[in-house]
Amino acid sequence: MSALPESSMGTPAVDADSQETREWLDALNAVIQSEGRERGHFLLEQLLEEARQNGVDLPFSATTGYVNTIEPQDEARSPGNLELEGRLRAFMRWNAMAMVVKANRLHPEDGGDLGGHISSFASLAHMLAAGFNHFWHADDTDQGGKHGGDLLYIQGHSAPGIYARAFLEGRISEEQLLNFRQEVEGKGLSSYPHPKLMPEFWQFPTVSMGLGPLMAIYQARFLKYLHARGIADTSERKVWAFLGDGEMDEPESLGAIGLAAREGLDNLIFVVNCNLQRLDGPVRGNGKIIQELEGEFRGSGWNVIKLIWGSNWDPLLARDKDGALRKLMMDTLDGDYQAFKANDGAFVRKHFFERDPRTAKLVEHMSDDDIWALRRGGHDAQKVYAAFHRAHHHKGQPTVLLVKTVKGYGMGKSGEGKNTAHQTKKLTDEDIKYFRDRFNIPIPDSELPKIPFYKPADDTPEMQYLHARRKELGGYLPHRRTKASEQFTVPSLDIFKAVLEPTTAGREISTTQAYVRFLTQLLRDQAIGPRVVPILVDEARTFGMEGLFRQIGIYNPKGQQYTPVDRDQVMYYKEETNGQILQEGINEAGGMASWIAAATSYSTNNRIMIPFYVYYSMFGFQRIGDLAWAAGDMQARGFLLGGTSGRTTLNGEGLQHEDGHSHILAGTIPNCVSYDPTFAHEVAVIMHHGLKRMVERQENVFFYITLLNENYGMPGLKPGTEEQIIKGMYLLEEGAKKTPRVNLLGSGTILRESMAAKALLEADWGVAANIWSCPSFNELARDGQDCERWNLLHPTETPKVPFVTEQLSAHAGPVIASTDYIKNYAEQIRAFIPKGRSYKVLGTDGFGRSDFRSKLRCHFEVNRHYIVVAALKALADEGSVPATVVAEAIAKYGLNADKINPLYA
Repeated sequence: MSALPESSMGTPAVDADSQETREWLDALNAVIQSEGRERGHFLLEQLLEEARQNGVDLPFSATTGYVNTIEPQDEARSPGNLELEGRLRAFMRWNAMAMVVKANRLHPEDGGDLGGHISSFASLAHMLAAGFNHFWHADDTDQGGKHGGDLLYIQGHSAPGIYARAFLEGRISEEQLLNFRQEVEGKGLSSYPHPKLMPEFWQFPTVSMGLGPLMAIYQARFLKYLHARGIADTSERKVWAFLGDGEMDEPESLGAIGLAAREGLDNLIFVVNCNLQRLDGPVRGNGKIIQELEGEFRGSGWNVIKLIWGSNWDPLLARDKDGALRKLMMDTLDGDYQAFKANDGAFVRKHFFERDPRTAKLVEHMSDDDIWALRRGGHDAQKVYAAFHRAHHHKGQPTVLLVKTVKGYGMGKSGEGKNTAHQTKKLTDEDIKYFRDRFNIPIPDSELPKIPFYKPADDTPEMQYLHARRKELGGYLPHRRTKASEQFTVPSLDIFKAVLEPTTAGREISTTQAYVRFLTQLLRDQAIGPRVVPILVDEARTFGMEGLFRQIGIYNPKGQQYTPVDRDQVMYYKEETNGQILQEGINEAGGMASWIAAATSYSTNNRIMIPFYVYYSMFGFQRIGDLAWAAGDMQARGFLLGGTSGRTTLNGEGLQHEDGHSHILAGTIPNCVSYDPTFAHEVAVIMHHGLKRMVERQENVFFYITLLNENYGMPGLKPGTEEQIIKGMYLLEEGAKKTPRVNLLGSGTILRESMAAKALLEADWGVAANIWSCPSFNELARDGQDCERWNLLHPTETPKVPFVTEQLSAHAGPVIASTDYIKNYAEQIRAFIPKGRSYKVLGTDGFGRSDFRSKLRCHFEVNRHYIVVAALKALADEGSVPATVVAEAIAKYGLNADKINPLYA
C-alpha cells in the first residue's frame, strides 16, 4: 500500500498562540450555534475579504473535506418503503446480470461473445432506483397533465439495468431480454441507449463518452430558451445526466460547464458515478477524482454535493473529535480505496484504520465483518435520496452530485472493485450462486444453471409498489415520443421568389446570401417563423446574418445589461431574454449540441422547432463528426449549413480552413441528406423540400447544405427541374447539336468552371458540351446503390434504372465531373454512368492553401482549362479526336504537365 501523502495544503504553520486560536474557533462555533451557518459563512467571507485587502496571502481552495456535503441531521428522509425498494433493486440486479451472461452463453456456435456490461449498473443501482421511485417525472401531457417530462441521459454501459427495470414493469418481454444485443431480426434490445434502434424507449444516445454531458447542458439551456420565448412551459422539468468519473476526462465532459453556471441552469443535474475506475484501471490511482471534480465544478460556479460515505460511517465520524479519521480519509489515495473493496474487512482494518492509532481505536470494537460492511455513499438508499432531494430543489445553479460507489458492487470475487470489472460478462456457476445468495433471489439451486429471469407476481407488494411509484410520477421512463402532436404547413415555394428569380447585372449574390434571404422570408411566416432557431458560432458577419440581431434578437437569459458599442447602428448587437438567435461564440461543439437539442425538440418537448446552424464547413463534420453521428441516432431534424465551403472558395484562409471532404463525411450518416448547390434557386428548392419532409411529414432526416461566399449572377429556376434538383442532377445548359460532344457535370463553385469550359471547348476545339448541375452526388450515389440492390434481389423482374443513367442515356458523349471536393465525392456515381461511356473525375485532393481562387483552382487541377483537357482526353480515348489535340490544349493553356500531384504538394 502507498505511504500517506503530504497534505495538499502543505506543512501547517506553527501555532504561536494556541489559546488565541481556540478563542477564535470558539467564537465561530458560538455564532454558528446561536445564529446559524449562514451567519457563520457571512462572517468568514468578511474576514477573508478584509485579510485580502490588508495583503494577507490566502491560497485558494475549491475543495472541501473528503466527507459528505450533507450532514446526517440535515438529510431529507426518504418517504419510500426502503425494504421494498431493496427487493426490487435485487431483482433488477439479477435480471441485468442474467441478461448479459445468458447472451454470452446461449450461442456458442456464433462464438458466444456478444459482450455486455454488468459492473456499471451494479454500481449505479441505488441511484437509478432513487430517481425512478421518487424524482423523475414522465411526460403526462397526452393524459391531460402539465408536466412535459424529465430528460434522462443514462450512463450507456448501465443499459442492462434499465432493461431489467422495464422488464419488471411489463414494458419489455422475456423474449427481448433473451435477445439482448441481437437486433437483426427485430426482437432484441440494443447494446446501449440508441433512439434509432429503440425509437419509443431511449431518449438519448450516451455511450460515446463525453457527448452526454455536453448535450445535457445544451438540452437544459434549450428548455430555458423555450420557456423564455413562450413556446413551452418547461419550468418544472429537469435534465439528469449520469456520467462516469473516467468519462470526465473527455474534453467535452467539462467543456461547457461554465455555460451551465453562467446561465444559471438550475434545471440541470449531473450525477457522476465515482466508482474510481476507468475501463482498464483506476481513474486517479495517485489522486482523488472526487476532490478534483469538486474543484472543477465549484470553481466554475456549480452547486456541488458530495456523497462519499454511507450511514454506518456516521457514528465513526461523530466520534472523530480530533479529525484523525477525516484526515485519513483525505490522505488515502483512490488506488488504495479501490484495493480495499477488492479484498476484505481484515485488509481494510490493517491498511486503512491501523495507519493511525487514533483511527485504529475508533474501530477496535468492530469485527472484520462490521468493517467490511461499511458502505460507500452511493450504495446507501437513504443517503442517495437525501442527495437527490437537495439537488432537485436547489435554485440558481446547476448541481453536480459526486457519488462514491464500487464498480461491480455485489459481484464478489468475479469483479467487485477489480480492474477487470468492466470487461466481465461471463460468470461461472459459483459466481452466479454467490450473486443469488448475496441478493437473496428466490431461485432454487436446481434452476441456477438456466440462469432464469425473475419476476414476482403482479399482486406482490414489490410489484404493486413499483407501479404505484411510476403512476405517481406520471408514467414510465425512459420513454420517447416519435412524432410531435402538433402540425404545420410549410409555405409554398412561390413565397421565396426573391431567391428563385434570376439576378440582374450588378446584383450578383452568393449562395450564402440566398440562404439568408430564404431564412429571412421564413421568419416572416406567422406560424413557422417563431419555430425557426438560427444558431451561430460567432460568424454572423461572415455569413451576412448580422441583420437578424435587431430583427429577432440574441437569446440571453439576463437580457442586455450593457449598452452595445454599435447601438447607433441599424444592425446593432441586441441581446434579449426572449431572443430567437442562439449565439454560441467560438464553439462548434456547443453549436452542434444546441442544434441537436432543437432538432429533437419534436420528441423531447412535443414542439416542432427548425434549427439552422451555419458554420465554416471545415469545422463541421470534421470537427464534430461524433455529435453528427449521435444526431443521426437521435433522429434529428434540421438544417446544417456549411458556409465558406469547398477547397478553393475560401481563398485566403489556408490549409485548416478549406473543406474538400465534408460531403464524404456527411454521406456516411444514413439519415443525413446532403447537397452542394451552385445557384440560389437550388438553395431555395432544397431547403423548401427539407421543410416539407422534416416539418410537414415529420420524417427522420436532417439536411446538410454547403454554401459559398463567392458572388456571381444567378440564372433563376427553370420550371420543371425541381424534382431533378432534389434527386441530385438536372440539365442546366444543353450544348450545340453536333459532334463530338461531352457531358460536363459539376456542383458548387466548380460548376461555373465547367460552364466556362463549355465555352472554351466550343470556341477553341469545336466540341459541344452539355452542362449538368449535380447538387448532390451523395443522393445520386444512394439512388444508384438502391437500384443495384433491388436488381440483385429481384433478378426476374424488370431492372430499375439509376437516375444518373436515366438522365445521361439520351445525351451521348464522355462524362467529366468536377467539384471543389476530393475525387471520391464524384467517383461514387461511376458505376451508374451509361455503359461504354468514359467517366473522368476532377477534384481537390490534397491539403488546402492560401491564394487567389483562380490560382487555387489551377493548383488543384479543377479549373476550366483542366476540365477542357479532361474532356479532350476522354474524346481522344474513344477515338473522336487525335491525342495530339490534348497536347495542344495543355500547351495552349500553359498547364505544367510535370508539376507535383496536388495530393502530395
